[in-house]
Amino acid sequence: MSDLTKLTLKSALEGLDSKAFSAVELTRAHLGAIEAAKPLNAFVLETPEKALEMAQASDARRAKGQAGALDGAPLGIKDLFCTEGVRSTACSKILGNFTPTYESSVTANLWRDGAVMLGKLNMDEFAMGSSNETSAFGPVINPWRGAGETTALTPGGSSGGSAAAVAAELCLGATATDTGGSIRQPAALTGTVGIKPTYGRCSRWGVVAFASSLDQAGPIARTVEDAALLLTSMAGHDPRDSTSLDVAVPDFASFVGKSVKGMRVGIPKEYRADGMPAEIETLWEQGIAWLKEAGCEIVEVSLPHTKYALPAYYIVAPAEASSNLARYDGMRFGLRVDGANLTETYEKTRAAGFGEEVKRRILIGTYVLSAGYYDAYYLKAQKVRQRIADDFDQAFERVDALLTPTAPSAAFPLGENADDPVAMYLNDIFTVTVNLAGLPGMSVPAGVDAKGLPLGLQLIGRALDEGSLFSLGGVIEKAAGFSAKPQRWW
Repeated sequence: MSDLTKLTLKSALEGLDSKAFSAVELTRAHLGAIEAAKPLNAFVLETPEKALEMAQASDARRAKGQAGALDGAPLGIKDLFCTEGVRSTACSKILGNFTPTYESSVTANLWRDGAVMLGKLNMDEFAMGSSNETSAFGPVINPWRGAGETTALTPGGSSGGSAAAVAAELCLGATATDTGGSIRQPAALTGTVGIKPTYGRCSRWGVVAFASSLDQAGPIARTVEDAALLLTSMAGHDPRDSTSLDVAVPDFASFVGKSVKGMRVGIPKEYRADGMPAEIETLWEQGIAWLKEAGCEIVEVSLPHTKYALPAYYIVAPAEASSNLARYDGMRFGLRVDGANLTETYEKTRAAGFGEEVKRRILIGTYVLSAGYYDAYYLKAQKVRQRIADDFDQAFERVDALLTPTAPSAAFPLGENADDPVAMYLNDIFTVTVNLAGLPGMSVPAGVDAKGLPLGLQLIGRALDEGSLFSLGGVIEKAAGFSAKPQRWW
């Protein structure tokens, strides 16, 4: 494999600037890596011709001195983002070979800054899952394996393809989305950096909807600085998204390396979950020690409604999914299975088109929104959601950020929780609160378990204060010196 695929996004951009190699050479190296990594099943659609065309255009811009912020950087795009003229299916059979005639705002921003598209990345169907096993294209396999083991592990979900592709050095970075932890949990399970920005920081226009009040786009990258570079390009106000925030986008990379001396970091006592592996507890304590050494003040805080977060999330998210997915009826686009009449056509199309997990969530969502249950479930869940947001508000009166584990375990074998939805949902125990409150959260790789599998630490910040997360994340990254890489078996 070419050494060009081993570069970070930052070093690749510097190499392009210094003319050490061209965008075409960089893109060819990544296309070769993708071709050799078929067993991972990270990409569901490769676009080599488009990638080389974009790379040639990038080299031409650079020759004229007109390079953008990400000019020539080969990226992978989660299949939830609509890409003009390129199949976009949300990894569901129901969308068939849907090819959008428009570009999502987030990907349009990346192309504006000169990035190159390598293809579309695998994911859980409609972003519903924590292990990337619900995809119509089959599961993604984590490039990491336990020491001396050959068991196939999950890369996490729903952005499993994004995390696996970055960890396996198939792209310099990837777009992802996070509804209840779908950026941060896969990042933790693959030794990559993932940030879910403040709700409204990145436009949702052109991103296939799961739960509209929770969905947020963000990047997965190899380093904290790479994630900062990507988020700076991805973010920005979009009048086509009514929830998009009309605020300036800072230069996030400028926060990496800043002193964190005097910052107050909260440790939520409710995140010390029963049965949490000792390795994760130890890593958390190590993270606290690193931040103390950097001059942070550590403060214990309480988020008393944390225990209600998962139940509230699994009412709100399926309710919104039930509403959003009602549009897939076989009438306008995607799969259509004809029936004897209109109702039967709807039923057959949706029965054939949706996978088991998506059906489960649609049924839950339809139930909690139905007459007689709306007040008992949905309304109550929204009230709990407000209490969770209030807990964070009170905590942020005393601290600048929070430090927690990202996931309750390292990567687990594919199929392990497949028959137990509740066990699968518990993977999101540390992440869903952040979505319910609309806050930014970041996962940084900070160590490995006894089998050599990566573990992540999560930082949670105030709304629109991603800058503090990049500063603190940079400190953890430097202190951890995380340099482990998956051993190539594919």
